[in-house]
Amino acid sequence: MTSPSHANGYRRFALGPVALLARPVAVLACLALALLVMGLAAYAVSRGSYAIALPDLARLLRAPDTGTREQLYILYDIRMPRILIAALSGAMLGLAGAAMQSITRNGLADPGLIGVKEGASVMVLAVILLFPAASVGWRPVAGMAGGLCVALLVILIARDLSRTRFVLVGIGVSWMLSSIVLIFLTTADIRDVQTALVWMTGSLHAAGWPLLSVAAIWALAGTVILFATARASDAALLGDGAATGLGVRLRRLSVLRLAAPVLMTAASVSCVGSLGFVGLMAPHMARFLMRGNQVTLLASSALVGALLVLAADTIGRLAFAPLQIPAGIVMSVMGVPFFLLLLWRRRNQL
Repeated sequence: MTSPSHANGYRRFALGPVALLARPVAVLACLALALLVMGLAAYAVSRGSYAIALPDLARLLRAPDTGTREQLYILYDIRMPRILIAALSGAMLGLAGAAMQSITRNGLADPGLIGVKEGASVMVLAVILLFPAASVGWRPVAGMAGGLCVALLVILIARDLSRTRFVLVGIGVSWMLSSIVLIFLTTADIRDVQTALVWMTGSLHAAGWPLLSVAAIWALAGTVILFATARASDAALLGDGAATGLGVRLRRLSVLRLAAPVLMTAASVSCVGSLGFVGLMAPHMARFLMRGNQVTLLASSALVGALLVLAADTIGRLAFAPLQIPAGIVMSVMGVPFFLLLLWRRRNQL
C-alpha cells in the first residue's frame, strides 16, 4: 500500500541517524542552485583588476605553494573571504526571511522590514563611534542585543505576529531607528563617520577571515535551530489546535523560530552592514522555483539568498570597475521593484 508521503511525491533520504522527507525534484533543484552558487563564486574569485584564469585558480586552490606572493594575497586575503562572507550573509538572510514569513504567516514579513536591521545598526554604530578601539567580535554581540530588543518592542506593540499590522509597526519602528542612526552620523567625528558610512551601505570590501569566523559561528547556531524546528513549524502551519494536538509546544516554537532569524540577521548586519530585501526576496523566489515542506523552503531560501548577495557584490565590483558599488545599493535597486510588486499583489489584504 502506498503511504501518503509517497503519494505526494516525498521520499525518505537518510544519512546515518539523520533522515528527512523531501521531494526528489526539490533535492535536484537545491543541488542545481548549489552548483550555480559555486559557479558564480568561482567566476567572482577569478575576475577583478587582476584576473586569474580558471586553470590557474584550480591550481592555486589545490597547491597554494605554486603561486606567486601577489596571487596568493589576492586570492586568499582579499577575494576568498569576501566571496565566502557574501554567500554566508546571503544564506543567513534567506534563512531568516523564510523563518520569519513562516512563523508570522505573512509573506511581507522580513527581519529588515520590522526594524531588526536598524536596531542592530544603531548598536553597532554605537560601538564603532563610541568605542573605536573595540574588537570586531563585539559588533555581533551589540547588534544581536539591538535586534532582539527591537523585535520584542514590535511584538509588544503589534500584539499579533500573523497580521499585516506586525509588519506595519515594524516599518514605523525602523523609520524611528533610522532617524537615530542619522543623529549618530551628524554628531560624530567625520573620520568615524566615513568608516560607519562604508559599513552601512552593505559594502563587503573590508571582509576578512576574522569577520567570516564570527559570522559562521552564529550562522551555524541559527541554522541548527531552524532545521531542528522545521517539522514542528510544518505542523504549526496547520493551525494552533492541530499543532497542539500533534504535540507541538507553540510558545517554545515561536520563541526559537523568532530568535534564530533575529540573531542571524543581526550577525549579518554586524559583519557586512545593511543588505536590504534579501530576506524578503529569497523565500518568494524559492517558493516559485519549488514547493515542499519547511526543510525544502529553508534550504532553497538559503541558496537563493547566497546567490543574490554574491550576484549583487559581483555586479557592484565588476560592472563599473575600477569604481566599486556596494552590494547593499545593488540589492536595493533590485529589491524595491520586487517589494512594490508584492504590495500590489496583496493590495486587497492591507
